[in-house]
Amino acid sequence: MTEITIYKNKAGEYRKFTCNGHAAYADYGQDIVCAAISVLVINTVNALEEVTKEPIQVEADETTGRIYCIFLRQSLRETSVALMDSLALGLSRIEAQYGKKHCKLTFKEV
Repeated sequence: MTEITIYKNKAGEYRKFTCNGHAAYADYGQDIVCAAISVLVINTVNALEEVTKEPIQVEADETTGRIYCIFLRQSLRETSVALMDSLALGLSRIEAQYGKKHCKLTFKEV
């Protein structure tokens, strides 16, 4: 299962997110759920860095499926918030369609 946790502060501002594990929906190379999650997460990280120029710190391990992204500014730019909202929407739709057995999205307050 891929577990994604999105962390927000008390004001509802995005602070970081983590993505861990593989979806295990199908065999390696055939797993459409894992591929969909990967595309959403990696595209969001790339867009935060290259499109919005948001200062972030990213750690990734392809073997374990772990991606850790922390936002280095207290408040994200409006365009970065839209990217994170889009990520959360896409992941929630994958979770709804394929179940928490393969994709589990959680929000936590920090």
